[in-house]
Amino acid sequence: MPRKYNKQRKLHVKKGDEVLLIAGNDKGKRGRVLTVYTSKDKALVEGINMKTHHDKPTQENPQGGRLKREAPVHVSNVMVIDPTTDEPTKIGRKRVEEEGGGRWVRYGKVSGEILDK
Repeated sequence: MPRKYNKQRKLHVKKGDEVLLIAGNDKGKRGRVLTVYTSKDKALVEGINMKTHHDKPTQENPQGGRLKREAPVHVSNVMVIDPTTDEPTKIGRKRVEEEGGGRWVRYGKVSGEILDK
């Protein structure tokens, strides 16, 4: 059932999270999330899924050439690493009550520690 009020997609990864790849050619590697594409359910991870990109010669780069760049990976293939235990963990959401209302935070299911500060 689609969301009724908040149409923003919620994923278990955020920009800046350290993640572990659990599937694909780079399985077992760790990296930091650079960008999250919520509409495609993909994330760009630093140093993971490197693809060759051909650049045309320009004034800044008169030689042109072949460059290695990261390509997005599906979020189902990454697990967030819990900073307290340094282990991969599933992510849960819970509401934290504070002055002036509450807010939703992500927590690691292994340690129970809150990931969002």
